[in-house]
Amino acid sequence: MTDDRPRLLSDLDTLKALAHPLRQRLLTHLQRYGAATSADLATVFAADRGATSYHLRQLARFGFIEEDTSRSAGRRRYWRYRPQDIRLPRGPADPSLAAVADEVGRQWMEQAQRDLTAYLADRPAYGEFAVAAQHSFGGMMLTPEELTGFAEEYIALLSRWYRDPEQATPGSRHISVVFHAFPTPPA
Repeated sequence: MTDDRPRLLSDLDTLKALAHPLRQRLLTHLQRYGAATSADLATVFAADRGATSYHLRQLARFGFIEEDTSRSAGRRRYWRYRPQDIRLPRGPADPSLAAVADEVGRQWMEQAQRDLTAYLADRPAYGEFAVAAQHSFGGMMLTPEELTGFAEEYIALLSRWYRDPEQATPGSRHISVVFHAFPTPPA
């Protein structure tokens, strides 16, 4: 990732900018597939080009994406994902902030579930990637401080392996990684 410092989304306007469903889809697409124009993305998502352009500008305004100036020319602007360690606030005291953070987290979880369901429905089509894929469910006894340390090590591992889609090793593909670490509710 380009910036090793965590970006805690503790500003309500920034969280609201990220909470829009189309913006989530645009951001995910840019992260997975690399730079694209608003026209490209409007076609992918069957959306209005003007609306797509507006939502891309909002994502850029709040620092989630940036213009790819090396590919842009004239009015044809390419946008790319800005690799960063984006984090939702943990238990914010402000109920409005908590509600929007929960909505963003819910959208992330729904995307992860859609991706997993689609993969499992067609696993043989993924060939050697299906053989290399891992699914794990486990648990451990940790203090709050240990849980924080565990999560930081996990995020550092993800950051170490991150590659921009346009600079990926030949033969690679986007891999979804889902991580949850939370206190287990009572039975």
